[in-house]
Amino acid sequence: MQPLHFFLGANSEEGFSSLYEQLLGGRFDDLLILKGGAGSGKSTFMRRVGAAVERTGERVVYINCSGDPDSLDGAIFLDRRAAIVDGTAPHVLEPSYAAACERYVDLTRFYDLDAAKARRAEIIALSDEYRAHYRSAYRALRAMGEVESERRVAMHAQMDFAKLRRRTSGILARELRSEGEGSGRVVRAFLGGVTKHGDICRFDTVEELCPRVYALCDSAGLGNEMLQTIAQAAQEKRFDVIICPNPDRPEECQHVLIPERGLAFVTTNARMLYEGKPYRRLRLERLTRAQKAKLRFIRRVETSLLEEAVRTLTDAANAHDTLEAVYRPCIDFSGVTALAEEEIARLIK
Repeated sequence: MQPLHFFLGANSEEGFSSLYEQLLGGRFDDLLILKGGAGSGKSTFMRRVGAAVERTGERVVYINCSGDPDSLDGAIFLDRRAAIVDGTAPHVLEPSYAAACERYVDLTRFYDLDAAKARRAEIIALSDEYRAHYRSAYRALRAMGEVESERRVAMHAQMDFAKLRRRTSGILARELRSEGEGSGRVVRAFLGGVTKHGDICRFDTVEELCPRVYALCDSAGLGNEMLQTIAQAAQEKRFDVIICPNPDRPEECQHVLIPERGLAFVTTNARMLYEGKPYRRLRLERLTRAQKAKLRFIRRVETSLLEEAVRTLTDAANAHDTLEAVYRPCIDFSGVTALAEEEIARLIK
């Protein structure tokens, strides 16, 4: 059984967009909120516990870091109603029901304070540099969003939405005739976004959950209304739904997964190309008559701004790696490992 990968944060034109709050409110019997700075072993802690749960044969949902997807921000163990999450900035979490449901796990206890303070100047400089790179990335993403708005306006103005609604009704009549066995619960999670590796999307997670995939060829949010309608209809039929917002514009829907039906509706375009073999392919861009020459020019500008955002996210990741290297000699990793083993014992029991 392969682990699943989602994101609960995204780098957008509005800055960091977070979906972490939905982990609170008593959803889990045991939610561990890790506290600790760069290099304190949070990601390693989560991987160690996640690997232990995987060895039991249970599926683990890993939450990847929005800027550096090679790093972890969380691990969810659905069969045990438990999870671990990095609760430090920019996704700070405070317990809703302290100890009863959520609790802090403090990794700062393993710092050698004297050693860290001896490297104070380096730590401050690298931390400031890391944050500055993120501010630059968000400026590039804002500029890209403004340019993209021109393309979206042009394509939406020429879109045959009446025809799209008819197609949506046909899909609903065919795919959601029966009632689901869930409660109509909705979970929101990003499938990817702009990272230091460029645009990524975890379509492997989609295929692990949903063998039948409708691929919507759409580069301008033309399918948002269709996806929202499908998600609402599935919810009304008592199917549990995973809604994946657009990381650029989190108020919009980009993918919808209905695991009970083994059914997914995913957006595919040049930035996030679905390379699998879809069950159905809907070419939404054929329903619009926008000027192609203008669209090509806008895409070139978007591509340039996206490259700038990725470059600065890479710079931020490099600064963070250097910061971790500075902290590393100041941390008792044997203590972090021992604490992880304590939590594994508690969780498995």
